[in-house]
Amino acid sequence: MNFLEFAVWGAYLTCIGNYLGSAGMGHLIAWFYAIQGIVSIFMPTIMGIIADRWVQPQKLLGICQLAAGAFMLGCWWLGYSAGAVGVYPDRTLFLTFYTISVAFYMPTIALSNTVAFSVLKSNGYDTITAFPPIRVFGTVGFIATMWFVNCATLTHDGEFFFTLGNHAHRFQYTYMQLLVSGGLGLVLGLYCFTLPACHIVKSDKKQSLAELLGLNAFKLFKIKKMAIFFIFSMLLGMCLQVTNGYATPFITSFKGSGFADTFAANNATLLTSLSQVSEALCILMIPFFLKRFGIKRVMLMAMIAWVLRFGFFGIGNPDFPGVTLFILSMIVYGVAFDFFNVSGALFVEQETDKSIQASAQGLFMLMTNGIGATVGTLSAGAVVDHFCHWTATDEGSFLLGDWTATWLIFAGFALAVAIAFVIVFKDSKSNPSTTEASEQTKLTDSAPEGFVEA
Repeated sequence: MNFLEFAVWGAYLTCIGNYLGSAGMGHLIAWFYAIQGIVSIFMPTIMGIIADRWVQPQKLLGICQLAAGAFMLGCWWLGYSAGAVGVYPDRTLFLTFYTISVAFYMPTIALSNTVAFSVLKSNGYDTITAFPPIRVFGTVGFIATMWFVNCATLTHDGEFFFTLGNHAHRFQYTYMQLLVSGGLGLVLGLYCFTLPACHIVKSDKKQSLAELLGLNAFKLFKIKKMAIFFIFSMLLGMCLQVTNGYATPFITSFKGSGFADTFAANNATLLTSLSQVSEALCILMIPFFLKRFGIKRVMLMAMIAWVLRFGFFGIGNPDFPGVTLFILSMIVYGVAFDFFNVSGALFVEQETDKSIQASAQGLFMLMTNGIGATVGTLSAGAVVDHFCHWTATDEGSFLLGDWTATWLIFAGFALAVAIAFVIVFKDSKSNPSTTEASEQTKLTDSAPEGFVEA
């Protein structure tokens, strides 16, 4: 389940910007990623409510994946029907299909967590120890489809082959990435109906309308440690889609500025996949880091990693030795993403009552991939549009401009969030013992290390 869940996303998430640029929609890249954030403001919460009250999570996961896959295939068909280079698909219909597809896909991230936690706990597993190794398969799936679309090539004559060379018909530049995503979505949707049942927890007590609709998950904001956690989740969420949207157009743009023959510039999707390799390794470290340092310090590590992620992009280039900075940016991404997203999901699961856990995971998605990602993506788009513009060259159309200033602005934002985090959360002056550190990671009703009462 985890492998296919993220394989669907990996097929297009980091490289759709290249296709949009060639299809005359490069100026809409920020909006394509913001749409994921906008639908995440309400769709994960709504689907979480349904999963908590009426439809078993694994069945709802299957329904959402089938719908998302079908509409993504609709986007592929529009691109395919447009045909030759320079003939653009219907932008309004393309954007509509894409919006509906991601509206059904984004809730599945939280739903897949809910399904995994439910099955693990029903079989007597400790989720903090057992879930991260399982979640690794999601990252492996993401990497697998990134590698596939990076190398797979289909010419107008129907010739299919794999290449790492400079070829305009590789899937990472065309609508074929959408076919891969949509097809895998249908496979996963059908598979979900074979998963173990996740029984709905029903209460015999009389419930208010807010409780019936699952809106009582928002009461978590009354708990100070949860409110602060969600606020900083939103701020970190502003970083999530920035490199997803602009990393590959940025690296590919070097083809139009004297680096056309470099491996990195021609294989931006493959190079970016090193981020997911790092992510897979970092997931396995989460149990140790949570037990040793607590959620506060783990989140601070994620913030510092975001500073380095953006900073290395700002001063690197695809030729040696500058490409080593790109590689370092990919490596630190594992810490930036996992130490925030996966640890956060575990924290929410441990801190909330079983009856609202699907709703609480949806709320976490709302704050990160919803409000945070939407504001962050649109803001990033404004910065990129200010410093960079799509420019036609002999090698193709590329997003050229002052990328150094762009990435350093993003790094400055992440640094400001980290400083604010340190100010709000006060570290204990003494180092916790091994026993105390272990107790802190149980994440019970008491505040985890790093969360203090103001």
